[in-house]
Amino acid sequence: MIIQKTREEIELMRESALIVSKTLGMIASEIKEGVTTLYLDKLAEEFIRDHGAVPSFLGLYDFPNSLCMSPNAQVVHGIPNNTPLKNGDVISVDCGAFKNGYHGDHAYSFEIGEVAPEVKQLLKVTKESLYVGIREFKAGNRVEDVGNAIQKYTESHGYGVVRELVGHGLGQKMHEEPEMPNYGKRGRGKLFVEGMVVAIEPMINLGTRNIKQLKDGWTILTADGKASAHFEHDVALIDGKPELLSTFQYIYKALGIESNEEDEFRKVPLVL
Repeated sequence: MIIQKTREEIELMRESALIVSKTLGMIASEIKEGVTTLYLDKLAEEFIRDHGAVPSFLGLYDFPNSLCMSPNAQVVHGIPNNTPLKNGDVISVDCGAFKNGYHGDHAYSFEIGEVAPEVKQLLKVTKESLYVGIREFKAGNRVEDVGNAIQKYTESHGYGVVRELVGHGLGQKMHEEPEMPNYGKRGRGKLFVEGMVVAIEPMINLGTRNIKQLKDGWTILTADGKASAHFEHDVALIDGKPELLSTFQYIYKALGIESNEEDEFRKVPLVL
């Protein structure tokens, strides 16, 4: 069952989402060659708690950390460790925060130093596909309209779309209905309804769409060892249109990037 939120509940969710956004912005200032993912995980936990929230992922299904940190061929659910990041790495940082009874949950893939051109292009296209999908999250459309748009966009560049892992509804629970796959056929799946909130998150591989799992029970890898990219936003359906609750602008401010990619999905300008 899809749980529709009131405007008041959506504003509470926006607060949780923006704590995640600010956490990722803080990570953007700290993530670099030689830094360990475990160090970044500790910084994130402190930052989230200092902002009156608790890390959503810590203990969720017994996950041991506050961030999922998945470098290079890891798709998602990587466990932070003491291995230093290297020049040329790319890494998905997935973060969640729980405040006022609601979760925020989104992700960004970071470049460490000089990244290979084909991997840089993978990140660019994957992030573009996120917004391609968000445009289809509107009144009258259905779940697989979003997935179909993401799939067509990324497969047109020769990339593999992960099937086993999907986006999801979001609210008082981290994972609510509906599941939001990044593939599908137009006109299929549950109808979007006013007040629903979802996490849309393309997980796109440079090579094969096939994946495997490490013995740690968490880490998901590409089957061919090629790089993967992952971007995620929290989106509410308001007045029949998609509205972003999360933002990458804190990341962009830290990295000195100018972008207006989110403007079409906001009724009022974002104030950092």
